[in-house]
Amino acid sequence: MPIVITEAKIFACTQSKVLGEKIAKSFGTELGNVITSTYSDGEFQPSYEESIRGTRIFIIGSTNPGPENLMEMLLMIDAGKRASARHITAVLPYFGWARQDRKDKPRVPIAAKLVAKMLEAAGATRIITMDLHADQIQGFFEKPVDHLFASTIFLPYLQSLNLDNLTIASPDMGGSKRAYAYSKALESDVVICYKQRAKANTISHMELIGDVTGKNVVLVDDMVDTAGTLTKAADLMMERGALSVRAICTHPILSGKAYENLNNSKLEELIVTDSIPIKPLSNKIKVLSCADLFAEVMEKVHNNKSISSKFVM
Repeated sequence: MPIVITEAKIFACTQSKVLGEKIAKSFGTELGNVITSTYSDGEFQPSYEESIRGTRIFIIGSTNPGPENLMEMLLMIDAGKRASARHITAVLPYFGWARQDRKDKPRVPIAAKLVAKMLEAAGATRIITMDLHADQIQGFFEKPVDHLFASTIFLPYLQSLNLDNLTIASPDMGGSKRAYAYSKALESDVVICYKQRAKANTISHMELIGDVTGKNVVLVDDMVDTAGTLTKAADLMMERGALSVRAICTHPILSGKAYENLNNSKLEELIVTDSIPIKPLSNKIKVLSCADLFAEVMEKVHNNKSISSKFVM
């Protein structure tokens, strides 16, 4: 029998509603109607206000902490399952809790694995996400994972800047693979920062591996939290003779003293996506939307088409 592809419906969790509207518009439809009721103690209940029986639904929602964002995604998935949706695709522009992807000391959780299992237990049949903190997180899932790369958004922007003597930099050893991928695409040199942490979000020492004299440097990372690493790396590179330092970071967490660190640093520009809603309280922040990327991939997934062209690196 021929495969009948029914209409896809797109819904968004509360904090990702603006991005969800952009994705739905690019997809060529409107965002589905969901109402969230909240009790006085903070408990909340999402409700689909239209039939989703037998359809493929896409639920858009980043799961950055606090826990309410993840909980809302889980409840939305569970509600979709109980409303007889045929396919439930969880679209997580930012997969939160991903920094806990291994046991780095005794008696700690592997939160990324736990979140993966919770999403599957709730009823997700597919995951679409972007720039995971660690590639191996894909292996925590038993369901298909489409791991997109924001390089398809950032590369055209970097090329439009026409920077001479361009050098790509990684702010730590863990991001060296990402930096080398960008340098290959842009045919540029690579430098690496080596850092040691005294504790979470606190750097005790940083050293530069490579020469940045007379170079326009672009730091590449998957996320920016307090911006401590980025700004320290930028200041170090300017001290070592760089002409300018920019940074591209997919997920703008920007917590704590992030804006203060950015405004007081020698970083010329921080380029991010709108995977997490932010208030750009610094004139150094440039936001590029990931809506078209997700909409195109969602359309291809819905119509059973290849998405390999979106895996730039």
